[in-house]
Amino acid sequence: MTEEHTTGKMNGTAADSSLRILVVDDSSTIRRSAESMLTTEGYDVVTAENGFEALSMVARHNPDLIFVDIMMPRLDGYQTCAIIKNNAQYRSTPVVMLTSKDGLFDQARGRVVGSDLYLTKPFTKEELLAAVAQHAAA
Repeated sequence: MTEEHTTGKMNGTAADSSLRILVVDDSSTIRRSAESMLTTEGYDVVTAENGFEALSMVARHNPDLIFVDIMMPRLDGYQTCAIIKNNAQYRSTPVVMLTSKDGLFDQARGRVVGSDLYLTKPFTKEELLAAVAQHAAA
């Protein structure tokens, strides 16, 4: 962890190009795709392949925005989001749920655990960047 990763971000209002984004998905293809789409736009991206690793990455990197897959083994996206949102230090960090499930029940469950947005896979680069833009201004 280098010092430049934390400068200008303590108050949560970082410039777009210095946003740190955490992408959590058990699919390496989704992680690599999202990372590539975001890094080409100048964002600082860290990834995790499961909920437990995500919690460690949140504590280590203090991301400005988190994309988390719902269907993961052991600790799913709902549980991961709930743990993040129940921590006072990270409660205001936007969490975007990533999933192939697009039912109303799934979206409602995401809201119950504190997610800020619901993005259905497969997502386009434009949808991903729109989600970032929506929460970067928040």
